Amino acid sequence: MYGAIAANKRNTIFIMAAFIGLISAIGYLVSLYMGNTSITYWVIGGAVIYALIQYFAASKLAVMATGAHEIQKKDNPRLYRIVENLSITIGIPMPKVYVIDDPAPNAFATGRNPKHAVVAATTGLMDIMEDRELEAVMAHEMGHVQNYDIRVSMIAFGLVSAIGILSDMAMHMLFFGDNRDRNINPAIMIVGIILIILAPIMAALIQMAISRQREYLADATGAMTTRDSEGLASALGKLKNASRPMKRQSTSTAHLFFNNPLKSGTIATLFSTHPPLDERIKRLQKSAEKF
Repeated sequence: MYGAIAANKRNTIFIMAAFIGLISAIGYLVSLYMGNTSITYWVIGGAVIYALIQYFAASKLAVMATGAHEIQKKDNPRLYRIVENLSITIGIPMPKVYVIDDPAPNAFATGRNPKHAVVAATTGLMDIMEDRELEAVMAHEMGHVQNYDIRVSMIAFGLVSAIGILSDMAMHMLFFGDNRDRNINPAIMIVGIILIILAPIMAALIQMAISRQREYLADATGAMTTRDSEGLASALGKLKNASRPMKRQSTSTAHLFFNNPLKSGTIATLFSTHPPLDERIKRLQKSAEKF
């Protein structure tokens, strides 16, 4: 279990480095086009600033996009007390608790750090889960908070957006800019066009890889918190039969959820941000004897 957690953390660092590499490559191509290599640093700096803006605003946008509303203990004592007990067990500040009025069973966590964290569950999740299973799911979400996965997700989201904007700008410069006075190697132009077209796709794939790694890590962390990996495996097993798309869907927030919230068969699910339920269950069952 601890080895898997360490491996996932290492993999995430490598994946985040790939983001910086993509942004640097686009910046370098733009600098070649403009004839000024210092532009690369401005591009990287601008992308980082944009990602930071997204980082601070994304959690509020995610809550708005899902239609979640904040609750207090009197509004839903069952959910609130589970989150409260988990925060005491883990030793982190009590996050804000939200509920989403949606029959699709799901949950998510967001925020930039444990002091500014949000956890949410759908009414559908609370309807089908027993207390043991609901606690396991929320322990998974609290694991995202504990491991700072919420921070990684926000930064990744911001960098994906930045790469998309940079690619659009670079493509516009190459096709609609004034190239008459620029001596550009045709080979560099071809490579640049290919990279600019593929960069957003590559960035999205990197974001998905990050999300899948963090889901495995949160499963392991949640199981360690409750000492009940079978409870989480049971909850995932119920999702295999009861899973359904959420009423308010967005590919930009799909990676935040406990289970893929998107409609089955869409292009987005072909590049899922979530590992297969069967694989998650298999890993949890394999570690059950350790608890």
